[in-house]
Amino acid sequence: MRPRSILLRLTLYFSITSTAVLLFGGFFVGRLVEAHLAEQDRMALEGKLELVRSVLAGARTEDELAAVPGALAAALVGHHDLFVSVVGPDGRRLYTSPGFEFAPGWATMAAGTLVREHDGRHFRVASALAPTGMPGTTPETVVVAVDIDFHRQFMTGFRNSLWLAIAVGIALSALLGWFSARRGLLPARKAIDLMQRISADRLGERLPPDSVPQELAPLAHAFNEMLTRLEDSFRRLSDFSSDLAHELRTPISNLMTQTQVALARARTADEYREILYSSLEEYERLSQMTSDMLFLAKADNGLVARRTERVDLAVEVERLFAFYEALAEERGVRLVAAGEGWARVDRDMLRRAISNLLSNALRHTPRGGAIRVTIGTDSTGQAELVVENPGAPIAAEHLSRLFDRFYRVDAARRGEGEGEGTGLGLAIAKSIVQAHGGSIHAANGDGVFRLSVTIPAT
Repeated sequence: MRPRSILLRLTLYFSITSTAVLLFGGFFVGRLVEAHLAEQDRMALEGKLELVRSVLAGARTEDELAAVPGALAAALVGHHDLFVSVVGPDGRRLYTSPGFEFAPGWATMAAGTLVREHDGRHFRVASALAPTGMPGTTPETVVVAVDIDFHRQFMTGFRNSLWLAIAVGIALSALLGWFSARRGLLPARKAIDLMQRISADRLGERLPPDSVPQELAPLAHAFNEMLTRLEDSFRRLSDFSSDLAHELRTPISNLMTQTQVALARARTADEYREILYSSLEEYERLSQMTSDMLFLAKADNGLVARRTERVDLAVEVERLFAFYEALAEERGVRLVAAGEGWARVDRDMLRRAISNLLSNALRHTPRGGAIRVTIGTDSTGQAELVVENPGAPIAAEHLSRLFDRFYRVDAARRGEGEGEGTGLGLAIAKSIVQAHGGSIHAANGDGVFRLSVTIPAT
């Protein structure tokens, strides 16, 4: 089943909560009013009992006792819902409210006892013994009853009005909950509208964190960070596509020019052979670039196969020095190695990464300079290999991008010696190091450019 919308959920939760609160409040208020009315009846009954006791206590002779009914009748004038009965010990009724018949069992009821129905009416009854003022006489039994039908009618009307108010309150709460939830989700709808407007050419838009509630601020911040990453990735992809097109255009243009020149007139076999050798160099450059791009594509998707083994880093560096020795002598550059260390890596992949670092250093080291490779262990116990060469300082904003594909520090596409590479050497070295769980960093200072590689030791 399709999940319910957040708006519907919030409205339901708010409605259920407000309904529970209103129902409990209505029930509590109803019980309070009913208890208040019962307390009023009880106080009225106790008051009349005290009145009757006072009248009986004032009767000190038979004549005064005979005058008690008249005194009670006068005292109860205007109390149409109140009834009194005074019964002697011999069962003789000294006084009974006119037009009313008391039930026999009422004489033993406690104060405030509720009689649900008597002669079609409802009463609250109280009874007590009241001694007369004559010495040696037995106390009279006094029964007081109050008609509560008016209170019952009031409570019925009150409950109906209360439940109607509660029903209206529930409906208004649901409507208010829907409105509040809709207003509360307005920032989310704005974010959705912004997401719908975003495209590859509109990645610069951002969701202002101040325009959303505090609970959604982390979401807005994460969304803006995602847009920043996407914008940076698109920019890098665009730069990479432009650089790739430029790198491919040069050898293809050279091949086309050489072919056009070769076809312009008839040539000797040696001339054709020379043109073919020149074309072969461009084909090799294209093949190397294609191979490098394929390797990077596999590395980006974790498809590079590794066969790890324990490798002596010093031995691998010495072997690469032997390979580059002739080129270094031709350029007047010395190769110096120091230190030792071991790592568990793919030997061929590591050799390719170090080779790329040395090739990069050779292209940028001036004549008479020295390339130093230092092997050791960093503070975390990982193997560390540092390649240093003298050279012009590189601005800090370029250091982090040196490992981007085809990235150029200066505005010129090619500097001195750069034509020998494909522009992917450092990018491949970074992919190889990261594939082994390591890291690579660039730094410069005091006229020295430094590439530091850190990989897990054995």
